[in-house]
Amino acid sequence: MAIVNPNPFTTRPEIEGTFGVVTSTHWIATAVGMAMLEKGGNAFDAAVAAAFTLQVVEPHLNGPGGDVPILLYDVRKGRPEVICGQGPAPAGATIGYYRGLGLDMVPGTGLLAACVPGTFETWMMLLLEYGTMRPADVLGPAIYYAREGHPLVERANATIRTVEKLFREHWPTSAAVWLPGGTVPATGSLFANPGLADTYARILREAESGGGGREQEISRARKAWSEGFVADAIDRFCRTQKVMDTSGEAHRGVLSGHDMAIWRPRVEAPLTYDYGRYTVCKAGAWSQGPVLLQQLALLKGYHLDGLDPTGPEFIHTVVECSKLAYADRDTFYGDPDFVKVPMEALLSDAYNEARRKLVQHEASLDFRPGSVEGFGGTVKVRRAEEVGATAGAGEPTVGRLGEVRGDTVHFDIIDRAGNMISATPSGGWLQSSPVIPELGFCLGTRAQMFWLEEGHPAALAPGKRPRTTLSPSMALRDGEPYLAWGTPGGDQQDQWATQLFLRHVHAGMNLQESIDAPAWHSEHFPSSFWPRTARPGVLVVEDRVPEETRRDLAARGHVVEVGSSWSEGRLTAASRDGWRRRAAANPRGMQGYAAGR
Repeated sequence: MAIVNPNPFTTRPEIEGTFGVVTSTHWIATAVGMAMLEKGGNAFDAAVAAAFTLQVVEPHLNGPGGDVPILLYDVRKGRPEVICGQGPAPAGATIGYYRGLGLDMVPGTGLLAACVPGTFETWMMLLLEYGTMRPADVLGPAIYYAREGHPLVERANATIRTVEKLFREHWPTSAAVWLPGGTVPATGSLFANPGLADTYARILREAESGGGGREQEISRARKAWSEGFVADAIDRFCRTQKVMDTSGEAHRGVLSGHDMAIWRPRVEAPLTYDYGRYTVCKAGAWSQGPVLLQQLALLKGYHLDGLDPTGPEFIHTVVECSKLAYADRDTFYGDPDFVKVPMEALLSDAYNEARRKLVQHEASLDFRPGSVEGFGGTVKVRRAEEVGATAGAGEPTVGRLGEVRGDTVHFDIIDRAGNMISATPSGGWLQSSPVIPELGFCLGTRAQMFWLEEGHPAALAPGKRPRTTLSPSMALRDGEPYLAWGTPGGDQQDQWATQLFLRHVHAGMNLQESIDAPAWHSEHFPSSFWPRTARPGVLVVEDRVPEETRRDLAARGHVVEVGSSWSEGRLTAASRDGWRRRAAANPRGMQGYAAGR
């Protein structure tokens, strides 16, 4: 007799326990994080170990040369915090220099798009100031999987196949790593990166060479990275190698060892927005995080309780509000150290009441940013058909029909004490730039977020943080830390994260149901990635969205494109409620898993 799932919106049980929960975009990283908790580590120790493991097992989605924003709640401090692990533009990265090369955009691949790698310093800072373990404890699993091998997931195989010709013709150091034996490694084959294992093993040897406690070991590990052999190899590669990129020409990089030596991650207060019982926390305007808060500020004017989350009224309302919020993102956001961002105005009741009047029964096909006197820049909207492009080259995220071509990783962890962390590491993926042969990894391409337009809030400048799409989320409920969640997906991250939150809050779905429910994304606004194209009015929905809903949305003027059943997002989520610890993970892509007890 066939067993029928009584709830069509769930594939797995929501994990529940009292000891701790870990959820990530890869089952091995989830297992490693849980192992750290079992060994007596806290959520932050588990996070560092899981993060280094994700660099190895999802190399098409993140790597050591990338970056990371973190949201955390430390029970000792009793407040949410943000750690900015987004490295800034190098000292040599000026608009004049790039314009002098004949460029009107920062290339989506290659060395010109490299910012200071932020991940290693950030994970070591987290370990030092919030964790309890030593570097060998948290780096050990990553070194093991890099040296001994791990099963290569299908999407890593597909990514390598996509860039095989590029590697063979232009990036031989990448071919040496990602085409072992001269061929694309098969899905499920045991894949190893001994060069990366050697790099982390050498860092550990240097960290442990001088004796002392964990603090001294962490300090020496950081020095080996930012001022030692790792920085030296990166500096030398950028100065001596001309690398083919998406401009169609080869360029040297501008990142230097000095850029790495002077940068450190820092702790910031999150931006917050009160939405009913919930206080939602996001990173600042150097990320796209506030766009989720702006969507909530607009949606607060609607009665979403009781609406079918797969119905046309719900989806239309959320999509139209997202268009307005993302238009403001592209117009106002930038590094607050360099530009003033009118965030108080953008989240105010008066501003959003006025913006809300733009939401009509019909779908908007226009790019409609708001106006705040004295702030903002002009955005040139490039239609995809004008440049013949459907997906970014630097961080290919989600193309037409929801086809995932690679994006990033995410994890959420809560321990027994109630410490919480949500992080979205990315950048430095295998297809971003050539492998630095002495290190076994490549640099990231986050500088493609910058505009080469003087006066724009996100204009390129030395030492400035690019406006990243990476966007973990955290929420308090009735003043108590409650929910950590997020997803890969570039520009789509704060669309899918908003959908999860709304389903959970307004439709009463548990975390797994909220992840599994049919999803969608808009491609209406300009992509953050090269070549920065927009597809006005396009709404991509999973085919599990009811047909009558799709017909209604099309009748309202949405350009509805139907993707496969499980094609939208890679969400994970974890919550704490008194003694309860809950977690859930996305079934899409057959990689994410939650664990706990």
